[in-house]
Amino acid sequence: MTNNSLQSRKTEAFARGQGNIYPVYVEHAKNAELWDVEGKRYIDFGTGIAVCNTGHSHPKIVEAAKQQIDKFSHTCVMVNPYEVAVTLAEKLTAAAPGDSPKKAIFVTTGAEAVENCVKIARAHTGRRGVIAFNGGFHGRTNLTMALTGKVTPYKNLFGPFPSDIFHAPFPMERHDVSVKDSLKALNNLFKVDICPTDVAAIIVEPVQGEGGFYVAPPEFLQALRKLCDQHGIMLIADEIQSGFGRTGKMFAFEYSGVEPDLMTMAKGIAGGFPISAVVGKSEIMDAPLPGGLGGTYGGSPVACAAALAVLEVIEEENLVQRSVEIGDLFNQRLTQLQLQYPEVILDVRNQGAMIAIEFVKNGDPEQPNTALTQAIIANAAEHGLVLLACGFYGNVIRFLPALTISNETINEGLDKFNSLFESVIDKNK
Repeated sequence: MTNNSLQSRKTEAFARGQGNIYPVYVEHAKNAELWDVEGKRYIDFGTGIAVCNTGHSHPKIVEAAKQQIDKFSHTCVMVNPYEVAVTLAEKLTAAAPGDSPKKAIFVTTGAEAVENCVKIARAHTGRRGVIAFNGGFHGRTNLTMALTGKVTPYKNLFGPFPSDIFHAPFPMERHDVSVKDSLKALNNLFKVDICPTDVAAIIVEPVQGEGGFYVAPPEFLQALRKLCDQHGIMLIADEIQSGFGRTGKMFAFEYSGVEPDLMTMAKGIAGGFPISAVVGKSEIMDAPLPGGLGGTYGGSPVACAAALAVLEVIEEENLVQRSVEIGDLFNQRLTQLQLQYPEVILDVRNQGAMIAIEFVKNGDPEQPNTALTQAIIANAAEHGLVLLACGFYGNVIRFLPALTISNETINEGLDKFNSLFESVIDKNK
């Protein structure tokens, strides 16, 4: 069995729209490393797009899933519920930012969680409009594509999209978009496109994921909270990529001191088992009528058991604090590289272990170096790395290491990255 033979089979069997970054087929994985079917080892700086915060195949999570499978794998939480789902809902509502009483629902994907936030917000407010931000990513369903603030590849060819969706600039000081600019654009929307009394919700990522790992300034989230309170708008925190210890807090919204009305949870929630959640203020969550929310697989008992084990691992291994240490080490190493190549590396930024390096031409923020980023990704596997790109122009490498990764493995991986980067630079001189 080879990677090439499997890639040939996949090309024949899979629609081309569901492509893969690397023709590398995983045979097994452990913590921050994986091995392909040919026996080659890779350091994984992507963790399945921030899903395996607790590392690949953490023994405690594997055991929890096995024990649940031995009992039962599915009954549907809307037909015959089970204790693991109730316990998980209790723990997630307790962990969510803010002191308001909260309730939860379970679905299966991040996009489902976002869609259900919008449904709940509309049911509670009786309003139609939703505001999102340029560069934001909220999913691949029709509604969540409309919310996503980037056309290619997510929205291209797939319209028409639902109406009553509006976008405003996301603050990015590095690209001359200030908090004041974003708030001014929001107020302009209220004058030009939709009355604030028709807006059900504003949805925002506290750290933009696909948009390039730009952190929402605390004063921006605080201003959104004030604006929403003024107009009776629901503030939705999309914590799908930034949650579960990834940013040095359990949830990134905690940095702002702001309590959202509703929030999405997915990715790092269950160590790779498919489950997502909406958590929100009780009176808002109860707006839909019985039967108005749910899904056949939502709250899978196996995923609930895995998620409970994830929460235990995060606490027992102090992974929230560990994410800060990881981020500091990455920032230190990547900043050294930036000092060597200031004309190519515009910025190194991180919030906890959500780390990014942005490439430009001639040190100019207005000249994104997408080709360099693509070349780094294309050659990463040869250097034993798994890397992911992101950014409005695809000119950012994002690092999402397991929070259980050792410093030794980080440094080995960054040594490989430096070698990869310099080899690509040399080829393009």
